[in-house]
Amino acid sequence: MGRMAEDPDEGAHTGVLAPAHRATSIGLFLVITLVGFEAMAIATVLPRVSRDLDGIRLYGWVFSAFLLASLLGIVLAGRLADRYGPERPFLLGLVLFCAGLVIGGLTPSMPVLVLGRAVQGFGAGVIPAVLYVVIGRAYPRALQPRMFALMSTAWVLPSLFGPPIAAVIAATLGWRWVFLALLPVVLVAGALAAPSMRRLQPVPQDPDAEPPASPRDAVLVAVGAGLLLGGLTATRWYVLVTLVGVGLLAGAGAFRRLTPVGTLRARPGPPAAVLARGMLTFAFFGVDAFVTLAVQEVRGGSVALGGVALAAGGIAWTSASWTQQHFIHRVGAARLVRIGFAVVGAAIVIFSVALLPAVPIATFVVAWAVAGFGIGLAYAPISIVVLGAAEPGREGHASAAIQLTDVLGCALGIGVGGALVAWGEGAGWAPASALHLGATIDLVVALAGVTIASRLRRSGAEASTPVPNPAA
Repeated sequence: MGRMAEDPDEGAHTGVLAPAHRATSIGLFLVITLVGFEAMAIATVLPRVSRDLDGIRLYGWVFSAFLLASLLGIVLAGRLADRYGPERPFLLGLVLFCAGLVIGGLTPSMPVLVLGRAVQGFGAGVIPAVLYVVIGRAYPRALQPRMFALMSTAWVLPSLFGPPIAAVIAATLGWRWVFLALLPVVLVAGALAAPSMRRLQPVPQDPDAEPPASPRDAVLVAVGAGLLLGGLTATRWYVLVTLVGVGLLAGAGAFRRLTPVGTLRARPGPPAAVLARGMLTFAFFGVDAFVTLAVQEVRGGSVALGGVALAAGGIAWTSASWTQQHFIHRVGAARLVRIGFAVVGAAIVIFSVALLPAVPIATFVVAWAVAGFGIGLAYAPISIVVLGAAEPGREGHASAAIQLTDVLGCALGIGVGGALVAWGEGAGWAPASALHLGATIDLVVALAGVTIASRLRRSGAEASTPVPNPAA
């Protein structure tokens, strides 16, 4: 059980809920369900939080601080999981996640909320990186697409019930309890998931293998991205140029060391897959984070309607994830990812149209259902390409690679959108103007992703040559 089955077809006749995998699958499912509830609930109530704390200019930073801090957690988790097994970093991630929830629930101001989200993000970065390691080691290659589909299914309950539950809690007990009410759920999920990880012992490392990702480099990437995003919100041009320049200098070299060789050039195979993941999350989450803001602040809709739009996206993501696992072995990852990018691009266009006053407000629900289906088609196949090429015992390194670029794409996409909202607030723009401009940038990235997708190899399940990994 220490490493993934070498035969791609081994285990194909069993399922993810067969006796050999049942406990692990259920534990991972519960953890992702928890993370999903947190994400959907906070996104639903954040417009109200920003109004109560008078912090609309920091709206994007509530997400970006979470994501940038999670970069550190991802790299740390990959190193610890390869060295000690997945259980220790998983428990560390849960403790930090809980601490962030407490800070968020008790926050007196928007800056403190941003700090709490950073603490929570560090823990949240550890959790998915560890889960990728578990999937890479505990499941035969033929079952991995199905397991990723199951992980997407874990978002169904949060997508259906997270937004309405968050809206009810915010209306009755107050939005602070949206944070605090999650604490007991975290403890239950951790108690169920941790024992299943204890069986996965570390795999002896090849002394000639590529060295693991450096936490110092992860810090440089996070700091560089933070400076870049901070520069984008500056009101003076020379501050903007200085912070953006320093941020690029600080982060670019570290990013190259943390990712596969050729990632920024979209070298065919895992490097292109890692870059594609970052572009996919940039385009999708660069709009996703502002869906509820668009519904409530631009169109005057309810908290519940914004939640319905997010729920539609989550459910469609799950549906597409199950769809891809039926087709990936036949059509290959590249085609699915290419289609996924194109569908996300179409959804961004629909979102932009929904911002117009003459268009029915329910169009946001349609837009985000389409977007969810697009990312669901592309997301898991990218993971399969990278994990399928990882050397045995290096799954943690591979997981950290793809997760790092995944989160960096989210942080930059949301951060650029947040900077535009802050600019618009200071310049007196209509709120829709900033969201239109941000959506245009995300659309360009999605269309570029269609081209990058052609450089992926076929699905990881079909790949036969291990390729050195790393970061994302």
